Amino acid sequence: MTYRKPTHRRLVLVSVLLATAAGTVRADQRADDATAREQGLIAILQAADSPKAEKAITCKKLAVFGSKDAVSALAPLLEDEELISWARIALEVIPGPEADAALRNALGKLKGRSLAGVVNSLGVRRDALAVPALVGLLKDSDNLVATSAAASLGKIGDEGATKALRQTMATGPDSIRSAAAEGCIYAAEQRLAGGKSAEAATIYDEVRAADVPTQRKIEATRGAILARGLDGIGLLVEQLRSADKKYFQIGLMTARELPGQQVADAIAEEMVKATPERGALLLLVLAARGDSVASPAVLQAAKEGPAPTRIAAIKVLGGGGNVTCVPTLLDIMAGEDADVALAAQAALAGWPGADINGQISERIATSRGKSLLPIIQLIGKRQIDATDDLVKLLEGDDAAIRQAALAALGETIAQSDLAVLITRVAKPKKAEDAPAAERALKAACIRMPDGEACADTLVAALSGEPVGTQVKFLEVLGAMDNPRSLAALATAAKSGKEELTDASTRLLGGTISLDAAPVILDLASTLPDGKYKIRAIRGYIRLVRQFNMNERDRVRMCAIALDAADRRDERKMVLEVMERYPSIDMLRLAVDLAKDSELKAEAAGVALVIAQNISGGSVDVQKLLAQIGHDPVKIEIVKAEYGAGGKGKDVTEILRKHVRGFPLIVLPSGSYNSALGGDPAQGIVKQLRIQYRMNDKPGEVVLAEDATIMLPVPK
Repeated sequence: MTYRKPTHRRLVLVSVLLATAAGTVRADQRADDATAREQGLIAILQAADSPKAEKAITCKKLAVFGSKDAVSALAPLLEDEELISWARIALEVIPGPEADAALRNALGKLKGRSLAGVVNSLGVRRDALAVPALVGLLKDSDNLVATSAAASLGKIGDEGATKALRQTMATGPDSIRSAAAEGCIYAAEQRLAGGKSAEAATIYDEVRAADVPTQRKIEATRGAILARGLDGIGLLVEQLRSADKKYFQIGLMTARELPGQQVADAIAEEMVKATPERGALLLLVLAARGDSVASPAVLQAAKEGPAPTRIAAIKVLGGGGNVTCVPTLLDIMAGEDADVALAAQAALAGWPGADINGQISERIATSRGKSLLPIIQLIGKRQIDATDDLVKLLEGDDAAIRQAALAALGETIAQSDLAVLITRVAKPKKAEDAPAAERALKAACIRMPDGEACADTLVAALSGEPVGTQVKFLEVLGAMDNPRSLAALATAAKSGKEELTDASTRLLGGTISLDAAPVILDLASTLPDGKYKIRAIRGYIRLVRQFNMNERDRVRMCAIALDAADRRDERKMVLEVMERYPSIDMLRLAVDLAKDSELKAEAAGVALVIAQNISGGSVDVQKLLAQIGHDPVKIEIVKAEYGAGGKGKDVTEILRKHVRGFPLIVLPSGSYNSALGGDPAQGIVKQLRIQYRMNDKPGEVVLAEDATIMLPVPK
């Protein structure tokens, strides 16, 4: 027999067949697993000794994993008042006619809330075979059952259900008419969604004409408008003119939903005729629709009329207008009404894209006085490149214009032109402009893309300037937080000039970057003793306390801070950090520090707190505490009471939860009221009385409110 090498096509075919077979096996396996899971759940329901709580959870699981096979186990639970709701959860979603039948069969066996619940479930499933029974329940003496039947018939919504609901709404007792109307609205919604708009409109109109509560008529009015489409504009306008606020509100809501240019035009027309308050609301509707927001009616409303309507129109234009609106908004921004002008500026400031920037820049040449100021502000907010025009304005006589131009330059100037602001800070032509120039320079330097090059420019500007001017530049460097700026601050701190040392250490102490830690530590080690050295070490400790970092780095920085700190006050600050971030390594550090006679008591206390917070029963923790004389003890809280003036509460069990085998008990909050479950005697200073046994010896202690809970060793 001659061997034939398999072709590539044959190999691919074999691979596909093998993969298909493997996929079939996996699918069969999954099906077997699902069946086994379902059978296990069914067994729980059928077991007489299964707790009801377990059966309830099982019903929820069958809502996910159940099939028609589970229906026979769920059906009997419909007659159990405690489990009926849980059974319904599953039966409402299990596919197939079996679940429908189980719910229908239960109708004749139930009453009251249980019956109403099953009726609701049939509505959820839209079981058309249940319609005859539900129609009969419309006349049930229990109003809850009757109204539930009406709602479910509406959700089913077939011809038989709808006919019964319409008859009941027209001739039924008052107690059921509202529910019947609600059911009719459900049925109409189904027809509208299914493209049967004319049928839906007829049903909606019947509800509007029926003797039913106003709320139902309002709901039907919305549907009647939507069902008619563009032919419903007249009915929509009727609601927008209604004196009844509820009908006006449904008109506003429906105006957002009904599509079409003709609808938008009708809303704009009504907006002009409406009261200022209603006109503003109609403008917001136009904005939400997103069509025709730049129509002549909206533009006119923005130009004149009551302020609320103008502001609303401006918001509409800003949210969806086109560039043809910009001249109008710029004119409004220069107007006399401050609130309206501010709204126009805000609309232009938030305008997307750069296509309107040219129109804004052109206004600098044609605007004067009060009309120029908002243009300058807008240039800054939009970060429009207009450096030459803004620099020219710095030479004017109007201080407000000059200072606004400086602020705009802070937001817009390029790094290559930074000398303009540096000069204005170092040698301001008008003393009154100096603060604005300093703010502008800081804003510009913070946003520059090359922060280090910017810092170099400032450092170069420092040379030869008076100390007061150098301090101003240091303020800017302190806000930049990059390696060059930090190095510049460190150099200034070591300059020997007190003003520079004061400014630099203050700025470094408030830095928001961990990159400053080595710089600050170096100052703490090299500056002469005194307030600036203290400020430096405290700045370093602040970084350790406040910034996110891994545990190992924080422990290392705490150890460094302890070595660098010469005074007891700063070392105690480090102990506070260690207590705030408990870990086994922090405990080792605290135990080591407790060997220092000056801090022995504080360090030992912190070690106990850390041990409490890291579950101090471990062998390592016990060995460490033993080094400072804190051997583990057996503690039993016998009784604990918290209160005053005859008002108190038993907090024994709460305290027992926080005992860790040490005399110190650490609560989750420093406030007794918070940690012990509330204030038993408001307005009175309280006490915590604890009776306990320590190593089988009885003891008792009375502590003032919020005091540290340290149990004395019994004698």
